[in-house]
Amino acid sequence: MSLLVVGLSHRSAPVSVLDRASLSLDAQTKLLQDAVAAEPATEAAVLATCNRIELYADVDKFHAGVAELSTLLAQHSGVGLEELTPHLYVHYEDRAVHHMFSVACGLDSMVVGEGQILGQIKDSLARAQGLHTAGRLMNDLFQQSLRVGKRAHSETGIDRAGQSLVSFGLEQLALGTPVAAWARGKKALIIGAGSMSSLAAATLARAGVSEIVIANRTADRAERLVTLLTEQYGQRPAEGDGTEVLARAVPMGSVPSELTRADVVVSCTGATGLVLTAGAIAAGVEGRVGTQPETARGEVPGTVRGEVPEARTASLPPVGTGTDEDCPLDLTSVPPGFSVMGEAAVAGMDAATLEQHATWAAGSAVDRRRGGRRGADAEGTDPELIGALAATAASVGRIPERRRPEPVAEPPRPEPVLHLLDLAMPRDIDAAAHRLAGVRLVDIETLAEASADAPMAADVDQVRRIVSDEVAAFGAAQRAAHITPTVVALRTMAADVVAGEIARLEGRLPGLDDKHRAEITQTVRRVVDKLLHAPTVRVKQLAAEPGGAGYADALRTLFDLDPETVASVSRAEESNEKNAKNATIANIAENRGPA
Repeated sequence: MSLLVVGLSHRSAPVSVLDRASLSLDAQTKLLQDAVAAEPATEAAVLATCNRIELYADVDKFHAGVAELSTLLAQHSGVGLEELTPHLYVHYEDRAVHHMFSVACGLDSMVVGEGQILGQIKDSLARAQGLHTAGRLMNDLFQQSLRVGKRAHSETGIDRAGQSLVSFGLEQLALGTPVAAWARGKKALIIGAGSMSSLAAATLARAGVSEIVIANRTADRAERLVTLLTEQYGQRPAEGDGTEVLARAVPMGSVPSELTRADVVVSCTGATGLVLTAGAIAAGVEGRVGTQPETARGEVPGTVRGEVPEARTASLPPVGTGTDEDCPLDLTSVPPGFSVMGEAAVAGMDAATLEQHATWAAGSAVDRRRGGRRGADAEGTDPELIGALAATAASVGRIPERRRPEPVAEPPRPEPVLHLLDLAMPRDIDAAAHRLAGVRLVDIETLAEASADAPMAADVDQVRRIVSDEVAAFGAAQRAAHITPTVVALRTMAADVVAGEIARLEGRLPGLDDKHRAEITQTVRRVVDKLLHAPTVRVKQLAAEPGGAGYADALRTLFDLDPETVASVSRAEESNEKNAKNATIANIAENRGPA
């Protein structure tokens, strides 16, 4: 059997596809059940977060496994296989382990180094264990991933390379202002009461918001989160400024009215449809307490609502001392709105007329010897006129002109009065909110674009080395574990041979006393152990190396071991591990006493 992972993430698929392919908890349950029911897979686990959907399985056939897992992902996500396939990635055996460890360390996260993925991996393992779809491989893989992720965070500074998706999202809302300074005194509305929503509430509480309102479909979960926030943050000043965080729970039906009071809204639910539509958000902004002035809605001061403001053109002061009387330009041919003293008005003049016009505009005398004739040759131009033109240009500079009225510029977009952070997949908040005046929306797609150019910390290289070392160690342990049942079966067969020979010896020597019988039995066993010791130790070492999976087959062939005997040893070991785990859980519960 071999580890196979098929999935898609923010690195392989656009957010629109991830949004549609997201899996609810019920869909994840059905996917796991169908995966283990399929022929190629014996165990499976699903890792589904806001920016990735991955199906891990232990399969006996690579190509059949890829085809089956891809089909199941398409079936349960609702995205057609043809559309989904270009965005899927596949990792097998050691590459699959490397991918999983990288994910656990935050190297594959949208925000490099974020530690929230560890909790999501833990939840995924617990779900697979609860559904009995996780066997030895899934348990070993996910539990070791948690250990590798914790090691990366404790031994390196990977935390400095990134933070949780919540913190990153709030930083994007704050637009460069420190989150603590930006959030201080604001009122926050949290929609949802899951792990992401709880993290958002705690982050905002630490930043010093004045109020946190939790809206959730299940009132008990909202009240539980409010209790936790009150216990941790409600009784002590936030950031030492004397303000206390006030948390309260409201039903989902109260969200529209809470939108008129909130400054920050964070939404992360498991809903399959929109939680906040653009219309509801616009109504919330319109009905805010202390409504913004008309300019906040993109209107120009001094105009009636819906009226297009007229272009206003300031009058220009008179230029120069010349009058229209001696102007060499045909004024009747000048388009309205132009200054007869501007360069736009005289475009296309011949050189002589242009010189005369420039001299006239500057207030100098005009030589009409060559004036008034369009298209005249410039040869023989009076040097005095050229000199006068050059002197005028040097002293006066560019001649002012009255240009065509320019269109009125769009009014500047008002400062947002409502900040929205959508961390759900599929999205909770209508993407049309991006276009609403007075609203700033940050969603998964926004975060993906912002994180694409985020610098990576130097500690990332150290984490990558940790991942490589851990992948090698995990592979060696798995290959060694793979051959262990074969070695145990070999030693069991040898013990049976010794027992049979001692029984035959007793039949041939019935008068053998107990002392001599024990000595002979011990001697035979020592001979067998010494003969088997070097081969079994060496075969474990060889099996732990890359490409060593074939040594178990060779050992079974050389000693003619029954495959069923080897399989029975494996089943016995798994049963012992399960019994030991259940006993540990029982001991923990007994030590804790009644709840």
